[in-house]
Amino acid sequence: MSAKSTLPLHSRAKELRLDGFSLTVIEGPGAGASFRAEMREVSVGTAQGNDLVLPDPTVSRHHFSLSATPEGYLLKDLGSSNGTWVSGMRVLAGYVEPGARVRVGRTTLLVDQVNEDICEALSPEDGFGPLLGQSSAMRRIFAALPRVAHSDSTVLLEGETGTGKGVLAAAIHEASPRAAGPFVVLDCAAIAPTLIESELFGHVKGSFTGAQADRAGAFEQAKGGTIFIDEIGELPLDMQPKLLRALEERSVKRVGGNQRVKLDVRVIAATNRDLRTEVNRNAFRADLFYRLNVVRIHVPPLRERTGDIERLARHFHAELVPDNPLPDDLLESLRRQSWPGNVRELRAAIERAVLFNDPAILALGNDVELAPGDKDRDDDIDLEVPFRVCKQKASDQWERRYVRALLRATHDNISEASRRVKMDRSHLRSLLRKYGFRGADEGGA
Repeated sequence: MSAKSTLPLHSRAKELRLDGFSLTVIEGPGAGASFRAEMREVSVGTAQGNDLVLPDPTVSRHHFSLSATPEGYLLKDLGSSNGTWVSGMRVLAGYVEPGARVRVGRTTLLVDQVNEDICEALSPEDGFGPLLGQSSAMRRIFAALPRVAHSDSTVLLEGETGTGKGVLAAAIHEASPRAAGPFVVLDCAAIAPTLIESELFGHVKGSFTGAQADRAGAFEQAKGGTIFIDEIGELPLDMQPKLLRALEERSVKRVGGNQRVKLDVRVIAATNRDLRTEVNRNAFRADLFYRLNVVRIHVPPLRERTGDIERLARHFHAELVPDNPLPDDLLESLRRQSWPGNVRELRAAIERAVLFNDPAILALGNDVELAPGDKDRDDDIDLEVPFRVCKQKASDQWERRYVRALLRATHDNISEASRRVKMDRSHLRSLLRKYGFRGADEGGA
């Protein structure tokens, strides 16, 4: 079953045009300074990495951002100390009109609309590798990805949990000149702080209790390929200078070792946080942020691209039951939901819907087939237990058996397993943790 969009390629818009804007300092230190936006987002603060740098000590390093969107100019405070104020009200996030005056510290800025639009290219395709989306938000990302993939620049992926940052990182790798090399994933949120240095840089025998042999870290394992550092916002502060040095010098030193090992690796990092806010909180080093922020891609949440729900739902459903169309009533139900868990939650919902409403799920693997005598049994159902509890229990039981069968079929290789069933690697890892399984690249079978 095809999941392609019905909109012909030649009829799709080739660019997104947004109302241009400028920011001008009209009061306070630096009065008269102005910045005209050339990209959709402008950041303002005292740090040199901002688009508009303010010489006001009462302003935070990364104070606020202003973005042109199809709905208007979106103002976001970036966790500043003194707040961002419009018309006497403190604003965390909201739309402002042309002519609005924004006060930060002792500085007031004027938002003004300009005659020239901000133009962003849109890909004519509704996908890039395994990534899918026909919304303008995704197609503007797809338009940039070929150039990003063919460079060797560090990439920082930002977006909420479940938006597909891991899939995006893998797609960049697969489209890059390093595709023949390894794609090594290191999840900072899944590693104990005491072990993360060894996982990143490796160790030599005897360097700590349990170090029974020399071991290469993730950077060395990714030689000739890509290292994907997931949830980098969780990296402990004391590790951040060491990572910065590795990125700057393109070399690492194993724990307990003396020799530095030269690196040949491309770095992609991801986080579900806005690292500018973390810099303001002193929870993330500014110098490491600037080193990572070479190419920054924000992956929008599903609620901001609801037009992609049907595209994704049909694709996920077709993967599970290729010969059956997605029911209209199910699609309508999916459209009405807000999806706080984003694409990952949508995929899980499709799996549950197929499991409980479509017998074709039994064809996915022998491990989930029922014995002939069990197909119509209902004497093991406890009607004293609420429906939702029974349903969740059945879902968990099937999910556990599915993951177990998948690991057995792929000899506990997580990378192969995620590719085989087209499941996001981080989602598979969360299932392994949920059911107490360990994959080969998790440190054991």
